[in-house]
Amino acid sequence: MQRVLEQIEARFEEKEVTGQGVTVAVLDTGFVRHPDLLGKILCFKDFVNNRRLMYDDNGHGTHVCGIVCGDGSLSGGRCRGIAPGANLVVGKVLDEKGDGSTEHMLEALKWILDNKEQYRIRILNISVGIGDLKEAEKERALRSRIEEIWDSGITVICAAGNKGPENGSISSIGGSDKVITVGCHDGRFYMDSPGRCASYSGRGTALSPIRKPDVVAPGTDIMSCNAFYRKNHGAVNHAYVKKSGTSMATPIVSGAAALTFSKFPFMSNEEFKQKLTMTATDLGEAWNLQGWGMVNVRRLLEIS
Repeated sequence: MQRVLEQIEARFEEKEVTGQGVTVAVLDTGFVRHPDLLGKILCFKDFVNNRRLMYDDNGHGTHVCGIVCGDGSLSGGRCRGIAPGANLVVGKVLDEKGDGSTEHMLEALKWILDNKEQYRIRILNISVGIGDLKEAEKERALRSRIEEIWDSGITVICAAGNKGPENGSISSIGGSDKVITVGCHDGRFYMDSPGRCASYSGRGTALSPIRKPDVVAPGTDIMSCNAFYRKNHGAVNHAYVKKSGTSMATPIVSGAAALTFSKFPFMSNEEFKQKLTMTATDLGEAWNLQGWGMVNVRRLLEIS
């Protein structure tokens, strides 16, 4: 995580912004009470097994939450998330294998809409690479509900998916103009590695009038909270784990959004999207790979 923080320069020089007062909703595999995430969660809702107690039987969701707002306490701040002052609302929509259904996702999206005011949800993170759905009606319903959430004022940030690098391989919901779609790119890091995330990040359609993905963020070997950490005689073992993919790039942008809304509380999601794309760093890549470029948090937080 330190490498990510250094690369995107997440500290604002005049006054550190932490995301305080901003709630990020995360729809994923769940959440555990990791020491770096204590006090962060406002609500947990299980749409898969309807359990009341928080859990994450896969680990993906806890890792994503750590990238958004882990405080890095077990690492002396080295593995800190992007917006450690932000709050979380977590919905479990994926099972222990990381699989899910459209029905569970639709139910969760409706719940987000119904509870947005209660928890003051400003951002919805969907690190779920939803591929091409076999049923057009389900795809339309899913996109319609997500766009309804965007129109309600919540900034929807979703993964481009890991089905690349073919043209048009972006996640099915990632093509909507009413989401911020995040692809994966590590900048100058991992340039010679065949496993770098840019090699499989979902790509938009080259000749589309809508530039997708909107932006990219680092996503290879991102260190964050391990749901399966162990306590041993007061010590915490295996507190962090590395994961890769557009799922990891997406919460970096969600964390950047939390920082922005904390600093500019009256900014709309449309204004945020415009500023995000206009301040991104051009990597010189094809549009359907990088969108407008690498998220640049320093520029994003500047007063323009």
